[in-house]
Amino acid sequence: MPTLFRFLFVLATLAAMVYGVMWSLVTFVEPREREVTVRVPSERVNPTRP
Repeated sequence: MPTLFRFLFVLATLAAMVYGVMWSLVTFVEPREREVTVRVPSERVNPTRP
């Protein structure tokens, strides 16, 4: 039974570390705003009909 507790403790520690990293990224990293331009081919806008 002690190995089960050790395994669960390791899993809980890893989960806490992942949660901490995600929280840090959300808190400290700011996304950069930039202008996005997407070119749409004219065939998609005005399809030719046979």
